[in-house]
Amino acid sequence: MKYITKLLTGAAVATMVSFGAHAQEVTLTIHHFLGPKAPAQAQMMEPWAKKIEEESNGRIKFEIFPSMSLGGNPPELYRQVRDGVADIVWTLPGYTPGVFPHTEVFELPGVHLGDARATNLAIWDMMEDMAPDLKDIHPLAVHVHAGQAIHLTEKEVRTVADVKGLKLRTPTRTGSWVIESWGAEPVGMPVPALPQAMSLGVVDGGLVPFEVVPPLKLAELVSYSVEGQGVNSRFGTSVFLFAMNKDRYESLPDDLKEIIDRNSGRDFAAQIGDVFNNVEEVGKKMINDGKGQVVQLTPEEKATFDDASASVVDRWIEEAKSNGIDGAALVEKAKAAVLAHTEQ
Repeated sequence: MKYITKLLTGAAVATMVSFGAHAQEVTLTIHHFLGPKAPAQAQMMEPWAKKIEEESNGRIKFEIFPSMSLGGNPPELYRQVRDGVADIVWTLPGYTPGVFPHTEVFELPGVHLGDARATNLAIWDMMEDMAPDLKDIHPLAVHVHAGQAIHLTEKEVRTVADVKGLKLRTPTRTGSWVIESWGAEPVGMPVPALPQAMSLGVVDGGLVPFEVVPPLKLAELVSYSVEGQGVNSRFGTSVFLFAMNKDRYESLPDDLKEIIDRNSGRDFAAQIGDVFNNVEEVGKKMINDGKGQVVQLTPEEKATFDDASASVVDRWIEEAKSNGIDGAALVEKAKAAVLAHTEQ
């Protein structure tokens, strides 16, 4: 446990969230990179943990460690759960490029259509296709947020020509490919680093959902937040992984494993989608009430971005082929699965 080498400060202890007052058989740690008030913890992890504690009659207890308070950096979270440093983590597969070649398909342009619930259900439908990426951990959920908007400190953007030469933050390599296809410069970084990078002018903006506007206080920094209208209003999405250490899961009594399984399936994926869809309006309101404004592109303006990024899909398919993956078939299957759950 090389990452848990520093003593927890009083502040870190104060942000640790525990549930359950009964004597427990098992205490499971949950580690993630956002703050305790972020929707991922307050509206996803905490209700999930509380429900399992109640269904187990207090035999399972959870301790949530936000803001990397168990140590390490966000890109290390996958290794932490794989190696047992943390029992459970919430992270982005994109932080560890090359480890999740199948899961990346849901980040590609034209696959996610702006509805987190629809894409989460599509992922659930295709969990067998994702299985090779997940063999070293026990997945609790693989999900997306509502989708990326372009948040900018100064420049208003209407067409893809307007972003040429700008430096834009991205969390993943597929996001970098998209930004490159626009003629802009991608800057990779975990999302907690974005506010400082924007305030110091290291980047001109970033690709993030409105969900992170409140916890990162982006309304103080953003002049323009750009999205499209209706279906396919966003610029792709990011895939997230909520996963448990495989050995830790297998060590549980069968009845406790069954409780975790019952709370980690299709219904959980749909609930997560609803959480991330619903929090978008809060972030939009904060932008409009602050120094900035939310810009909604016309279909013609949005098409300039989509047309430019179409090459990213071809690039991904070619790379997948070199890794022995039928990327073209996977893209078509993912598109069809998302569309099947999307309200037109």
